[in-house]
Amino acid sequence: MPPPTMPTERPLCPPPKPPSAPRARAPSGATDCHFHIFGPYDRFPLSPGRSYDAPEAGIEAYRAMAGVLGLSRQIVVQASIFGTDNACTLDAVAAFGRANARAIAVIDDAVTAPELAKLEAGGVVGVRFNAVSGNGTPLDQIEALAARIAPLGWHLQLYVDGAALIALAPRLSALPVPVVLDHMGGIRAAAGTEDPAFQALRRLLDTGRAWVKLCGYRSSSGPPYADLLAPARALIAHAPERCLWGTDWPHPHLEGRAMPDDGVLLDLLYDWAGTDAAVRRILVDNPAILYGFDR
Repeated sequence: MPPPTMPTERPLCPPPKPPSAPRARAPSGATDCHFHIFGPYDRFPLSPGRSYDAPEAGIEAYRAMAGVLGLSRQIVVQASIFGTDNACTLDAVAAFGRANARAIAVIDDAVTAPELAKLEAGGVVGVRFNAVSGNGTPLDQIEALAARIAPLGWHLQLYVDGAALIALAPRLSALPVPVVLDHMGGIRAAAGTEDPAFQALRRLLDTGRAWVKLCGYRSSSGPPYADLLAPARALIAHAPERCLWGTDWPHPHLEGRAMPDDGVLLDLLYDWAGTDAAVRRILVDNPAILYGFDR
């Protein structure tokens, strides 16, 4: 049952399922660049502005999944269900340990300098704008917050529908910070790689200051996600040094789609990348550069 704090009128996400064993485990030092921790809700209250509810998905459940896949480094991404209260995300980073974990926070232009310092001390290395799930920071604050975080060496992470990249690309290219694009830039696989949104994503990668996360399987066909093969391979071929990967565990807000199997998702990365060297670059080398891990 949903916790008492969850109004039943919001859609309730299904829980993640245990992963199957992947064909090949991730290489040593592999980073899960995108996942969330939910709860416990008695310690970390949900934001009243959230657009969906989710069962608790805690640190130990995540560790069990990551152990099956061989993922040893973590980027905990603040989810929209907590709004700008980053306490749950920071708690997870502390539990995983600062040597191997970082956080992506959600803030707005009311954030104070002491609050930024506290976030930095807690392992935050970037801020997220989520224009898809609701309860996110307005996109008109991008420039102001980028200026605030630039002296800290942080980056901006953006989750938008791919079509929005066409208009946003000039703004993002002019920012004083790197930009990380969630969920394959929000592109629609069915539109193909010649679609203007996909081309806008490619141009952003060409700046040398943008990265893309090959995760968040917004597939129109569902498992085994055959429609993502062409765009994923195209992105890896175009900018292998700018590609990242994450599980998106616990896969929130699926809206009736099949719950992903995280072992299968890792198998897909191997299929997309084609070689063990390319997989290592995406899972180990690229995250080490962006998030500041030892290599």
